[in-house]
Amino acid sequence: MLKLLSTIRSFLRDEDGPTAVEYAVMLAAILLVVIGTVQQIGSTSGGIWTDNNQKMEDAGMK
Repeated sequence: MLKLLSTIRSFLRDEDGPTAVEYAVMLAAILLVVIGTVQQIGSTSGGIWTDNNQKMEDAGMK
């Protein structure tokens, strides 16, 4: 029982745990921004290709 309390106290005093959590939260935020950006670029790119495809069909090229 005393070893468990000692381990808990040591964990609470150690600063490596909170630092790792901060990095994990920062990484998650960066990933969300990257995923959102890629989705937006994909939507825009898809619209451009659709528009070009329609223009080619209208011109009789396809």
